[in-house]
Amino acid sequence: MLTNILQYLEATAPRVPDKLAFSTGTEGLTFSELHTHARCVGAGLLRRGYTAEPVAVLMDKHPHTIATFFGALYAGCYYAALDGDMPVQRMGLILDTLRPRLLIYDKKNAKNAQKLLDQGLFGGIILPWEELCHAEGRELTAADETALEAVRDRQIDTDPIYVVFTSGSTGVPKGVVACHRSVIDYTESLSTAIGFNEDTIFANQTPLYFDAPLKEIMPTIKFGATAYLVPKMLFMFPVKLCDYLNEHKVNTICWVVSALTMISSLGALESHTPKYLTTVCFGSEVFPRKQYDLWRAALPEARFFNLYGPTEATGMSCYWPARDLAPDEVIPVGRPFRNTDLLLLTEDNRRAAVGEEGEICLRGTCVTLGYYANPDKTAEAFVQNPLNPHYPEIIYRTGDIGRFNERGELVFVCRRDAQIKHMGHRIELGEIEAAAASAEGVRAACCVYDASGKRIGLYYVGDTEPAALTKTLRAALPSYMIPAFCEKLAVMPLTPNGKVDRKGLRERAEAIY
Repeated sequence: MLTNILQYLEATAPRVPDKLAFSTGTEGLTFSELHTHARCVGAGLLRRGYTAEPVAVLMDKHPHTIATFFGALYAGCYYAALDGDMPVQRMGLILDTLRPRLLIYDKKNAKNAQKLLDQGLFGGIILPWEELCHAEGRELTAADETALEAVRDRQIDTDPIYVVFTSGSTGVPKGVVACHRSVIDYTESLSTAIGFNEDTIFANQTPLYFDAPLKEIMPTIKFGATAYLVPKMLFMFPVKLCDYLNEHKVNTICWVVSALTMISSLGALESHTPKYLTTVCFGSEVFPRKQYDLWRAALPEARFFNLYGPTEATGMSCYWPARDLAPDEVIPVGRPFRNTDLLLLTEDNRRAAVGEEGEICLRGTCVTLGYYANPDKTAEAFVQNPLNPHYPEIIYRTGDIGRFNERGELVFVCRRDAQIKHMGHRIELGEIEAAAASAEGVRAACCVYDASGKRIGLYYVGDTEPAALTKTLRAALPSYMIPAFCEKLAVMPLTPNGKVDRKGLRERAEAIY
């Protein structure tokens, strides 16, 4: 019985010790090396007194980063990944919520780590990951082995693994906490639905500080597959990206739609077809039919899957194996994974009928532990199942609106509130508004999303100029949250009941920009 995700690694490493597990294309770790490095990091943490607590990891997208994640688990800790491309202010907000005693960094992020200390955004210890690892070839001591075994004896399947921070409506990122049980269930269900095996060769697209890389990381370790961590810069060069896929004979990708459309919309799909691809999974955004059809035509023998699910339910929760669609048919998100129940609830908390819209709610092991150090937000989204008045049962209300089609497949309709999906990321427009409103010279701000043009727009009232405000936002927000335009208004338009006229501003954005 699996109760700890480390069991995957401990079963696979002795079976295929010399097989490449994770690689950037130039640097990699075999399963034996991954196992050894993870245990060394875990032992190093225990020797320094870190266990059963959060550990922040500020490292580049590299196999050593994955080894460090697993090392935190060997120490009985749970990790929260940061990224060097994040604004320092955002990292500070995450660290303020997490309150870790330790931040592990690599050489490329040494300056960022020091900056967090110098600016008073982190008050703990910063440590290079190499210092946690023994020198190459040196074995753990008997005391280390005893300490690692003692940790394992205490661990249970509801212990946390990671905290992933998503956008928060108050301007403070929310940390979603997932445990061993939910990630094991996710790994088994996803692998069964898609059909991964030891011959799978992944190309990872998403940054490691999200939950999305679980789609590649966990099946790789479960089956003894191989995953390439594609360098970020390649996603700006479609031809080079396709060449990378072919060079490493990648047969499986699980990417956000925007990454796929970049290739197909610029013609690289025809001139440099990823000829080894047999499985294409996409999600996080609605796939434009024109671009989807281009991919299907270019890879007629490949299997395509639409994946859907929120971070709060351990990532993807539903899947749709591609079938022939009518010309105007919306691509469904399909059916829930095994051991996941999907409740489509109307406003009066009854099950929606076929064709009727309702809020997508998820029930089962997939539901995570809630938001880190945020009981109020947790209570809003992680609620008692309204269809079950008999005993405690928590479901997650996604805030997404969907409907069932005649085939019984779930179709995503829209967001219930101001949270959007943009460039593969879930974003709450309120966080952008909060950052703008805190800028000098800004008196009021309203952020809108032009869904047709896939653009974020910001309207504000104040004395500062748009260019200056944009510069301020770039220092406070990730690049994917920066508005495509900022427009200064004389007054903020209001509805008859005194609220900001968001609908009117959104229509203005669609008409003008």
